[in-house]
Amino acid sequence: MQIKCTQADHKNQYILGFCIDASCQNQRPYCNFCIQSHIQHLDKLTTLELLYEWIEQEIVKINSIQKDVQEFKAALDSLLNFLFPYLNFNIQQISQLGVSQIDNLIKDLSKIEGCEKTLLKQLNQSIEQGKSIVNEILKKIKNQTDLKYNNNEQLPHSDLDKLNLEQTIHSCILQPNLKPFTYELMKFNTINQDESCFAIAFNKDCSIVALGCNEYIKIFELKQRFLNQIQVLNGHNYNVFNLHFMKKSDQFISGDCKGSILIWQKNNNQWNRSYSFKGHKDAIRCLILNNNEDILISSSSDHTIKFWIKQDKWICQQTITNHNNYVDQLSLNDLENQVISCGWDKQILVIEYSKYNQEWIVIQNIEVECEGRKLCFINNNLFTFQPEKGNQMHIYELNGLTKKFTKTKDIIVNQSDDDQYGLFGQQFIRQKQLLVDKHYKCVNLIRKTQNDEFKVEQSIKFDSNCLYGQMSDDGEYLITWDKSSKEIQIRILTEK
Repeated sequence: MQIKCTQADHKNQYILGFCIDASCQNQRPYCNFCIQSHIQHLDKLTTLELLYEWIEQEIVKINSIQKDVQEFKAALDSLLNFLFPYLNFNIQQISQLGVSQIDNLIKDLSKIEGCEKTLLKQLNQSIEQGKSIVNEILKKIKNQTDLKYNNNEQLPHSDLDKLNLEQTIHSCILQPNLKPFTYELMKFNTINQDESCFAIAFNKDCSIVALGCNEYIKIFELKQRFLNQIQVLNGHNYNVFNLHFMKKSDQFISGDCKGSILIWQKNNNQWNRSYSFKGHKDAIRCLILNNNEDILISSSSDHTIKFWIKQDKWICQQTITNHNNYVDQLSLNDLENQVISCGWDKQILVIEYSKYNQEWIVIQNIEVECEGRKLCFINNNLFTFQPEKGNQMHIYELNGLTKKFTKTKDIIVNQSDDDQYGLFGQQFIRQKQLLVDKHYKCVNLIRKTQNDEFKVEQSIKFDSNCLYGQMSDDGEYLITWDKSSKEIQIRILTEK
């Protein structure tokens, strides 16, 4: 395999090998001219042939770690399953129990008490130690990743191609060991919710869930798989359509059906409105943030897409007016240089950031036969689109020659009725390679395979197409509300 070096002044040189030093911040593929940059760790330079062997060894280690973690998780799940019946036990229920039931209750609680002084104390200490170690590992990885992104802020076009190549290699070689799964309803933990619930969001560690219930925002604590309401916020005057937690701070953003956007801040364990602004002339239909959380992108029923930059407050930097009807969903690619949008006007826009012009430009307008409410980038070269009608989801891929997205395949999603409800957008869970796709009365859970094929693993059917929800970023929880049951329902990932 012959690859030319992408460094600006090395273009005629071929890549000789790769650097595998953990702390190296230079380009990993190296040519003759690059060696000087790796002078401090020459022992970490390897050939392509040895690189394959090294990758295989590292993958074996990762699989071993995953196996150990899964076994530990299974053991904890078994313990939780034993404890579940007693978590919400009401002492008033004792009068309704028979002698044998009381006998079994006392036996079980006595066993737990017998473990409390030694084993449970040891378990708690081990869990705290494990959490500390995991956080240290994640911190170390994140620091390396942040340095990499900072070094790539001003990537020339050839480096973008290289980064795409790296992502392709990562997708092919480092695909997680995915297992069959189902999402099981926790019937004992549903919550009656008569008011419409249009928006649901998890915070960064899934300890807090926010729900937009008409004009109110209800804040729940998620602990040991149970939701406990801790606060109700009333900053909006109209139905809340969007909720989005930030990951770098204790803040979240909400948008309503009249175009207002509110910023909420957590202080002393209480959420309070920080400030608000008029985002659009009509309903906010989608809100997304970049990774640095200094760019906010919004779409609206007023047919526009707005790009906001964070200064002392959020300032509108640019407005896209190419849509001529409601704009339902937005998606930002991994490189954060392209946004796609869809809505009620039978077109998909591909919008790209131009560093030369320092603005976002519509570079492609894809006309579709049927309007659609939902779309999602899977990677920089592929996105999915769910038309309102029919039983198919479309796959669009980037053509390497034309640099345009074209439809390449259709996926059957087992639902043929019209879906006239937006707001519950598509969501891709990278850790599980799982696409969440609500269509009519179904939530389809679609697995992406190594060769970019898609397979519907589970279809969760509801009695109403007025259905809204969100999956946690780690893929462990799916929370929904539908008009038929009028319940907040929690489903838990169970891997087989």
